[in-house]
Amino acid sequence: MNLPLLVLLTVFVAIALRKIGRWPIAIWQAMSAGAGAVLLSGQISLSQALRAIDWNVMLFLFGMFVIGQALVASGYLYALAYRLFGHSRSSDTLVLTLLVGGAVASALLMNDTLAIIGTPLAIRLAREHRINPRLLLLTLCFAVTTGSVISPIGNPQNLLIALWGPMPAPFATFAGRLLLPTLLNLVLTYLLLRLLFRHEFHGTPLVHRQSAPTDPALARLARYAVWLLLTLLLARVAVPLLGMRFPLRLSHIALVAMLPIVLFSPRRLPLLRTIDWRTLAFFAAMFVVMASVWDTGILQRHLNETGAALRAPGFVLGSSVLLSQLISNVPLVALYLPLLHTTEPSVLLTLAAGSTIAGNLLPLGAASNVIVIQNAERHGTAFTFFDFARAGIPLTLVNVGIYWLFLVR
Repeated sequence: MNLPLLVLLTVFVAIALRKIGRWPIAIWQAMSAGAGAVLLSGQISLSQALRAIDWNVMLFLFGMFVIGQALVASGYLYALAYRLFGHSRSSDTLVLTLLVGGAVASALLMNDTLAIIGTPLAIRLAREHRINPRLLLLTLCFAVTTGSVISPIGNPQNLLIALWGPMPAPFATFAGRLLLPTLLNLVLTYLLLRLLFRHEFHGTPLVHRQSAPTDPALARLARYAVWLLLTLLLARVAVPLLGMRFPLRLSHIALVAMLPIVLFSPRRLPLLRTIDWRTLAFFAAMFVVMASVWDTGILQRHLNETGAALRAPGFVLGSSVLLSQLISNVPLVALYLPLLHTTEPSVLLTLAAGSTIAGNLLPLGAASNVIVIQNAERHGTAFTFFDFARAGIPLTLVNVGIYWLFLVR
C-alpha cells in the first residue's frame, strides 16, 4: 500500500480506538503523529507541508477560539444561555431548542463558529440538568452540520462552491433548493436522537439557574467582539449584493473581531494560553497528511477514470459523502470543483449538500465535529468515535436519501 494512504488508515484506526494498549491517544496526537510520519519518511518536504496548511482556516479558528474562550472565562456565555434556554421546561424542548437554534445560527455564523461556542454551553446544560452530555453534544454536531447546508456562508465548502460559479443570488439559490430537505432532515434528526436516547427524554421539569458574568469587564469586551463579528459577517454578505467587493476574508474578520479582547483585556495572556491549541495542532497536521495523500495522485486518477459520471448528481452526492471521510469536506470540495468542469447550479448544490452532510457520518467528516470532540475532552467529557458513529451512520443514510429525492431523482 502507498505509504501516505497507510499512514492515513493508521490515523483513522488510532482515532477510532483512541488507545494503544493502556495508553490513551487524543485525536490531535494521532493526526500529529501521522504528519510526523509523512515528514520523516520524505513523503512531503517541510516547505511543502507549510504550503499545504490552509492559514486562512488556521487564523479563522484562532480568532474564534480567542472569542470563545473569553465568552466562557467571563461567564457571559452562561448568562446568555439562561436567556436562550431558560424557557425550556423539559428535556424535549431543550434538545429541540439546541437543534433548531444551532441549525439557524450555523447558517448565519458558519458551523465551526457554533462548534467553538456551543460545546462548553452544551456540557454546562447537560451537567446542570443531569442529561447525558453525549445527547447534547451529538445534537450540537448534527445541528451545526445540517443547518449549514442551506447557506453559502454556513460552512467553508459552501463558500467555495458559491464563489466557483460565480453563482447568481447564492442565498436564494441555496435556500430555494436546500431549505425544505434540510428542514425534513432536522425533524428526522430529532426523532433519531429521541429513539437512541429515549431514557434521557424524561418528564421531570427542568429548573434553570440564572447566571451572571463572573468577570463583567471581560464579558463586556467579549460582547463587543461578538457584535463586531456579527457586523463584519453581515457586511461580508451585504456588500457583494450591492456590486462592491468586500476586502476582508473570514480569517481577517475573526482576527479583527478578537481585537477588543486582545488589546484591552488585562487577562489577554492567560486567555491566549488556554485557548484550544490542540485543535489547531490537529488541523495543521491534517492539512499535511492530506496533502501527502493527494500528492500520490491516486484519488485524482480514480476520479478522472469515472469520466462523465463525475458530474452526474447521484455520483456527486455519494462520492462527496464518502470521500469527505478520507480527506475532510473542505479539502474535498477544493479538489473536486476543478474536476467538475461545470458551473451548473444543480450539480454545485448537490456537491454542497453531500460534502456538508458527510459531517453527520463520522467524526472526521467535518472540522466542526473535531472541534466539538476535542473541546469536550478539554472540559472533562469523553466523546468517542463510536459514540458518534452509532447515531451518525443511520442518520446520514436517511439524510442522503432525502437530498437524493430533492436533488437527484
